[in-house]
Amino acid sequence: MSQIVKVKTGNVFEDKASYSRVVAVDDWIFVSNTAGRNPDTKEIPNDIEVQIRQVFTNIERALRSVDASLGDAIMSRVFIQNPEDTDAVMAVVGEKFRGINPATTVTCPPLGSTIYKVELELTAFRGASKAKVKEIMLTQ
Repeated sequence: MSQIVKVKTGNVFEDKASYSRVVAVDDWIFVSNTAGRNPDTKEIPNDIEVQIRQVFTNIERALRSVDASLGDAIMSRVFIQNPEDTDAVMAVVGEKFRGINPATTVTCPPLGSTIYKVELELTAFRGASKAKVKEIMLTQ
């Protein structure tokens, strides 16, 4: 039988909308769309780069709670409120995922509030960071 672990961070929206920050099913790990709210201060930075770095801090904390790391990421979905912020966001995403290279979707839909400039959702597989990787380069 599978083991399922559900992680809550104390965010008011998790309770209000009945969801978990992380759901781990055996080695599969699903991280909910995560914003750049600092869990200690409850503040959301206005600067887009500071906000995306806080997003990664929040996600890395959530992954550690289930004995995983950012290196275990296999799929990310990046949601950027304003298309003009795409370059700044993706520079940080590229920095954080360098060498991990998950499959990634980037889109610019309206988010739940204009204070959220970027959110990120992640799927990980525990142990992927230690797995042997075969990289295939398709050329034209």
